[in-house]
Amino acid sequence: MTGREFLEPDSPQQRLYLDGLKRIEIMQKILNELPKADQNLCYQGSYFLAANASLCGLAANHFFRNILHVRKAAIVSALPMAVIPFLSTAAVYDVFVREPLFSGQLNCEVCAVVRGGLVGAVVGGLYPVFLALPLTASLAARYSSSPLPGKENLLRFWLSVSQPVFRKMSWAVLVQVLTGLYLATKHHGIYVKILQQMNTSRDPEELKA
Repeated sequence: MTGREFLEPDSPQQRLYLDGLKRIEIMQKILNELPKADQNLCYQGSYFLAANASLCGLAANHFFRNILHVRKAAIVSALPMAVIPFLSTAAVYDVFVREPLFSGQLNCEVCAVVRGGLVGAVVGGLYPVFLALPLTASLAARYSSSPLPGKENLLRFWLSVSQPVFRKMSWAVLVQVLTGLYLATKHHGIYVKILQQMNTSRDPEELKA
C-alpha cells in the first residue's frame, strides 16, 4: 500500500481513520462527564505504580550500596533511582495499557490486565533493580569501597552480589504486579462505563453538542 488509497476522498482507509477520531472524541467527552474519582483514577492512576517503582529503585540502590560498602554520593545515586523508574513506569503503562484502552484499541479485559501486571513486574519492579546494579558498581569502582574481582571472576561476583538483593526485592516486585493488575482492572471498568454510556445514547451526535 503506497498511501494513495488513504488520501483519496471517501476512501475506506480515510473513513476508518475519521471514525476512529470521532470515537476517541466521544469517549473523551464521556470520560470528562464521569465522577471525579473515575477521572482521577484514569489520569493519575499510573502515578501510583510509578511511585512504587521509585521506592523499588531507592530500596535496590540502598541494598547494593550496603553490600558494596559505598558510603559516598548518596544523593547523586538516589536521585536517578527515584526519577528514572518513575518516568519509565508511568510512560510505559500509559503507552501499553491506558491509551490503548481509552482509544478503543484494547477491548479485551484479560489482555489489559495481563499488560498491567507485566508492566508492574518488569518496568515497575525488576527494571529499578537492574538499573541500580551498574550505578552502584560504578560508584564502588570509583571510590574503591569494595575490592572488585578480575575479568575471570566478574560474572560470578556480580551474581553473588545480586542474589540477596533480588531475594529482598521479590516482595516489592509482587506488590508491583498486584498494583498493575489492580490499575488495569479499574481502568477497564471505567472503559466499560464509557461504552455503556455510548450504547445508551440514542444519538452520538448529542455528545458533541
